[in-house]
Amino acid sequence: MVEKKDVLESAALFAGIKPELILGLLRCIGAREVKVPKGGRIIEEGEPVAQFSILLSGSGRSVKTDAEGRVILITLLSPGSEIGVLLCANPDHRSPVTVQADEDSSVLMVRFSGLMARCAENCPQHERLIQNYAGVLARKGLTLHERIDCLLRPTVREKIMAYLNRASREQGGFSIKLPPDRSAMAEYLNVNRSALSRELSSMKHDGLIDYYKSNFELKYGNHNGWNGA
Repeated sequence: MVEKKDVLESAALFAGIKPELILGLLRCIGAREVKVPKGGRIIEEGEPVAQFSILLSGSGRSVKTDAEGRVILITLLSPGSEIGVLLCANPDHRSPVTVQADEDSSVLMVRFSGLMARCAENCPQHERLIQNYAGVLARKGLTLHERIDCLLRPTVREKIMAYLNRASREQGGFSIKLPPDRSAMAEYLNVNRSALSRELSSMKHDGLIDYYKSNFELKYGNHNGWNGA
């Protein structure tokens, strides 16, 4: 796990904890690194979740199957992404999503009971870890709210604008980088990929955005009704 220390140090869960104390803290709470092959499941839909994870390397996605058997993309995962944070806090609730690896990956597994157990040494970093966990829970709730807000937009353009606005806030500017997979973006917005491509081209023609592959430049900061706030 030492080679993944950069990911651990930048993870919100370990904010404010000295880097040299993180590995010892992980041993204290019984965390372990698990290798997940491409296509492997980190969380299975319909099963209870007793632990949460942090993606250390690789990539993944969480998906849900609707009543008609269609697979709906919920979110894309990259190193540093937290997995199952909301679910493991309520072990009686079965997972509504499947989380799978898109490539050979590794995850840090932390049992919720290990996180919440009283520290034998009463170390301050364990207390900070629990505080950080509460902050991550709050952020996850806000992310779900933003996703719902995005899906409720009536037009493809409005869905795209809501998605880009959020990415702009998260990345701190009008020049943003998005996942390169347009199909994944279409799934996330719950729109047809052809419709997404047409609307992106139309927005570029209208001077709202410019883009090349996964790099986007937002031009609408001075347009009435649209801003990066």
